[in-house]
Amino acid sequence: MGDPVRGGTDPTGGGQGPDCALLDALCAAPSGGWLFTVASTWGSSPCPPGALLFIDDQGRMLGSVSGGCVEADLLERSRHRTLPAPHPGLLHYGADGSAGARLPLPCGGRLTLICERICARSGALAPGLDHWHQVRAAVAAERTIARQLCLRTGTVTLVPLPHRADSGPDFTWDGQRARRLFGPRHGLILIGAGPITASLAPIARALGHRVIVCDPRAGQLQTLAAVLAGSGCPVLAESRMPDDCVRAHARHGRIAVVALTHDPRLDDLALMVALTSPAGYVGALGSRRSQAARRARLLELGLPAAAVDRLRGPVGLDLGGKAPAEIAVAIAAELIAVQHGRCPAAV
Repeated sequence: MGDPVRGGTDPTGGGQGPDCALLDALCAAPSGGWLFTVASTWGSSPCPPGALLFIDDQGRMLGSVSGGCVEADLLERSRHRTLPAPHPGLLHYGADGSAGARLPLPCGGRLTLICERICARSGALAPGLDHWHQVRAAVAAERTIARQLCLRTGTVTLVPLPHRADSGPDFTWDGQRARRLFGPRHGLILIGAGPITASLAPIARALGHRVIVCDPRAGQLQTLAAVLAGSGCPVLAESRMPDDCVRAHARHGRIAVVALTHDPRLDDLALMVALTSPAGYVGALGSRRSQAARRARLLELGLPAAAVDRLRGPVGLDLGGKAPAEIAVAIAAELIAVQHGRCPAAV
């Protein structure tokens, strides 16, 4: 029996974010398989709408749509070919669901899945792997693309999107039409090619961020970029001055900027632009004493108090760790909390 990889993320931390490993498996399936998308949930659910599970015809699974109970049932049904095909259909689990009598959910909630038969070649009603290769190519190039499915007709449409921030929610479902975005969910600009960046970049990539590392110290930047690329975590490396980098990339609220050089001459350049940009998160490394001094400098340089108040410093949740990897985890945790509205405003 195949084992699901929780969350559909790349277990190696490489690739291009949470969808990469699943897309790789889907595109490599020799005879196709089944794709399941969480359409809607009621009550407690470990996976949000838009979560994916792929089961190939050999029984290998990647992704997740529940805590595990539904995956086992889907695997069994895929083996016995008792799933909707070739036309896509809906599957209901839990209270009041069509499968509820056989498989009530332990959480007591309800779950609706979109089930699609993925064939090796396109047919009249079942889309083949060709359009998935287009999706994977877009993700590999760190571009955003929307996949739209009409349940009534089975028609699939791909729509390239220039900017993720302008593309709407990651997933929408109106009962007949599903729209899911693929590609980087957020952008992270890291100022400084040091040990914390080396630990944070792979975490951010696994969380679906497009990572930009900026450091005008070209030798240090090139060394880190080569190490990250060799470990399956390529980043966009920029050796221009931090203010120019932030000005070029911090164009919407899904961008985060974190200053990590410990050099005020570099960090402050980035922060002066970031704090007055649309970036949704701006943080800086340093003790509370150094943060107070930084805030005073930024005010003296003419930044409005409201802009300076956006600065999160010391950056990251207070987890007590001091090592670079521990600080990286704390920063990633705060990014997650902010993105989900679970983190208070900067103080």
